[in-house]
Amino acid sequence: MSLVESDWLDKNINKVKIIDCSWHMPQTNRVGLDEYKNQHIPNAIFFDLDNNSKKNTDLPHMLVEIKEWEKIVSQMGIKKEDEIIIYDNSDVISSCRCWFNFIYFGHDPKLVHVLNGGLKKWISEERRVTKELTNVQTSKYKALERKELVKNKELINLNISNQKFKVIDARSKERFEGKVPEPRKGLRSGNIKNSFCIPFNQCLNLDRTFKNKEDLKIIFKSYLKNTTEKNIVFSCGSGVTACVLALAYSLINDKYQPCIYDGSWAEYGLI
Repeated sequence: MSLVESDWLDKNINKVKIIDCSWHMPQTNRVGLDEYKNQHIPNAIFFDLDNNSKKNTDLPHMLVEIKEWEKIVSQMGIKKEDEIIIYDNSDVISSCRCWFNFIYFGHDPKLVHVLNGGLKKWISEERRVTKELTNVQTSKYKALERKELVKNKELINLNISNQKFKVIDARSKERFEGKVPEPRKGLRSGNIKNSFCIPFNQCLNLDRTFKNKEDLKIIFKSYLKNTTEKNIVFSCGSGVTACVLALAYSLINDKYQPCIYDGSWAEYGLI
């Protein structure tokens, strides 16, 4: 159950830990924290995707070291046994990255979910929102790093020849095919050799809910022999929308453990 619906969350709102992971591209002039302070789901704690990423690198949204992750999550008051519901006001994009981060650092995948449709759907259904900041009692969170869930550039290059896993890119077809320039400066256009492209938006409905399982199977079957394959690695521009595909694939393959190329095109496409 990687997704929960708003009805379920409304009924269980005091039984779970809720995370607001709203994040926006710099050119939008929107700030997730400001939006959280203006309105959020009751009991929600804010997770800053930029600040909670690796600092000593020019690459965006890279995973932090395990001790740093423990500090971040402990300050949020989250415990290993907590059931976590993550949402965003970012078209259900950044919440998927936060979902992946928790799984990577050893939180039970059965306890980490994304709110289907995010804050926009919640508000459209006239459900409760608040400006009241959530009181947090810090915890002593202990993480367990699952390094097999991330590929680095060396492994991506090695895979071009040995083909041990398939790489699926979540960027638009135009970016993947090099027909338009990359939005980030200093990157060439194009793709990783032998990779495939499934733009992440294909997995979402217009209201930013995920498509049903049958539709998702049709999308993935266009590139995979079957939807039981486990050796799938997702990539994108900066490791965020790759996680949308990873979650979508996990909805139709319950044996799949999400795996991404953390550096994604922000690293691979460097000029």
